[in-house]
Amino acid sequence: MASTTPEAPPRAGLTILALCLAVFIVPYGLSSAPVALPAMGRDLDAGVVPLQWVVNAYNVTAASFMMAAGSIADRIGRKRVFGFGIVLYGVSALTGAVATNVIMVDIARAVAGVAAAAMMTAGVSVMANMFHGAARTKAFAYVGVTIGAGLALGPTTSGMLVSAMGWQSIFWVQFAIAAVSVAGLRLVQESKDPDAKAVDWAGTATFTLALFCFTLGVIQGPTWGWGSSGVLGLFAGCLVLLAAFVAVERRQQHPMFDLSLFTEPRFMAVNLLATAVSFGFVGLMVLLPSYLVGANGLTDSQAGITMLLLTAPVLLFPLVAGRLVQAGVSMRPILSGSLVLVAAGLAWLTVVHPGVSLLELAGPLLLVGIGIGLIYGLMDGAAVSTVSPAKVGMASGMFNTIRLASEAVAVAGMVAALVSLVQGKLSDGIGRFAQGSGLDAKQATDSVTSGNLDTVVAKTPAGGREALTDFLGQGYTQGFQVVLWATAAICLASAIVLHLILKDRSEDPAAPAEDNNAPQPTKAHADATV
Repeated sequence: MASTTPEAPPRAGLTILALCLAVFIVPYGLSSAPVALPAMGRDLDAGVVPLQWVVNAYNVTAASFMMAAGSIADRIGRKRVFGFGIVLYGVSALTGAVATNVIMVDIARAVAGVAAAAMMTAGVSVMANMFHGAARTKAFAYVGVTIGAGLALGPTTSGMLVSAMGWQSIFWVQFAIAAVSVAGLRLVQESKDPDAKAVDWAGTATFTLALFCFTLGVIQGPTWGWGSSGVLGLFAGCLVLLAAFVAVERRQQHPMFDLSLFTEPRFMAVNLLATAVSFGFVGLMVLLPSYLVGANGLTDSQAGITMLLLTAPVLLFPLVAGRLVQAGVSMRPILSGSLVLVAAGLAWLTVVHPGVSLLELAGPLLLVGIGIGLIYGLMDGAAVSTVSPAKVGMASGMFNTIRLASEAVAVAGMVAALVSLVQGKLSDGIGRFAQGSGLDAKQATDSVTSGNLDTVVAKTPAGGREALTDFLGQGYTQGFQVVLWATAAICLASAIVLHLILKDRSEDPAAPAEDNNAPQPTKAHADATV
């Protein structure tokens, strides 16, 4: 007997709009914050390390609670968890908007990461339960476009808002979106998984603490010293917690992570792709705005508009990637080739210098954006298609967890490397150029890399300001160029490894893993991951 379940719920268009509006906050919250960091640092007198946590706290908590949020949603209700995530995100945005110091902002962003995990996992499950067949494919296409729009619009709108109304305005916008999204919850249907298993709290706790220790160690390395007892202790604690996590997962009847998936080379290859994207795109989104403000003298608004060269292709090219696959092009050359484009763009971007023009930046930023856009069009579907249909749900959760965790590590690692390099460049000559300012290399590095070069220069006697500006700008540029070359090398090496692994099965990661007794995953199923 044919199923009578409708493909879409009543008022399907409004339902999709309500769901996508809430989902929009998640990528927007990620991409809008970096542009606001220089203004935030100036207003709150915050250094580069606490400013990093405005980005890292969001990624760390979102990655850490992704799997737990999915389990909780299955047990107590997906709509309930989705609504909780929206309300919690609104509270965190309100807290960020009224914060009087950077620690309050960091805490608010950590809470926002937990909310983002709830919204993404429960939102995807809600949509998959409410839409079926062709309607589901269409609904998830809108989700993909929404994520691209959030990433693309975040930096530009953030720059304009910060210039016009201050950095607090980005949080007020997020609060407004969350408030409107709450009204759309009445269109969402509740659903649960009757066979849902208990939440793996032991696995969640050990993984979260391990990730936190590693990220904190990387961030504090330049400040405490890479060989200090504090940094070494954090790294040792990370290893101990990871060992405890593995032990816990092996004993769990229903583990948060099925560690056997890490023995699947093709699944590992797609996770390598996500890690390379974290360095090539997310890390760059954090570093570039501060460079444009700190070394190039742009306003926050100008920096945001410049970032559109990097993010606009992310909105457009996922659709191009989908059409290439529909035309018969294998995912293998698209994914590996796109990483090569990213590597080439990063290498090209090393032309940066104080006073670099928009025309000089356009080529490399567009090239990186095109490569990332093509990858974003295929990466999620490829991740779930590298495993058997029975493990698609867990693979999706693991992939998103690893992706967000790698973003946190990439941001922390790239900023820490930049701070160490710039501090090394400035340590030998800062005394000659900053006489009378009372600055040392660490203070200068902290201010310059957080976009506050003018603040440093203002403390210097008028006669030495021009020379100091040139010296700081050149030191910042040289450190930034080294980080760009290293990131380009990571992306290029990842492209080669990816191309070598993604072969057989018609050389296409979209080809489902063999399971003769299980139904093959549909396009809609593959699209049901974010």
